[in-house]
Amino acid sequence: MREQADTRTRIQEIALRLFVEQGYEATSLREIAEILGVTKAALYYHFKTKDDIVASLAEERLRIVEELIAWAEARPRTDETRRELLHRYADGLYHEHHHQIMRFFERNQTAMKNHPVMEKTRERMLHLIGFLVEPGDSAVVRLRSSMALFALHASGFLLSGDDLSDDERRAAALEVALDLVRR
Repeated sequence: MREQADTRTRIQEIALRLFVEQGYEATSLREIAEILGVTKAALYYHFKTKDDIVASLAEERLRIVEELIAWAEARPRTDETRRELLHRYADGLYHEHHHQIMRFFERNQTAMKNHPVMEKTRERMLHLIGFLVEPGDSAVVRLRSSMALFALHASGFLLSGDDLSDDERRAAALEVALDLVRR
């Protein structure tokens, strides 16, 4: 069972790397299988299509967002909760390969535009943004709060050419995000 999980994880990692480097549409299941050193049939055992691989990657990312939403729902709507939500979201982005998943979606927007997982991702992100705003907040406050989450995402691709560690990128993004939600 562990070997199957390891193979599945390796498939996800290789596919994610290729999707980011070459693009989703330019990557084939055959190419993923070749890099893994397995037959296409062995790959099919775990994933029938590239869409199945994308869905598995997104499900993992969405699970983290769902956990954060559940955490936020159990907390009072305070400035402290908003700041902690941003800290937790930043931690989730830099956990394992989640920032790489976000980079994949950013670099493959056209191919993923109508993918079913994108609608659910958009819906959950809007729900998450809802914890950063209050009813009656001005358009400026709502926009700043929304941009706080996007600042955390942007650090992965806007600062990628800099000689910064993930911790330094995370810290810079978090500083900007916290500034944006300051009331």
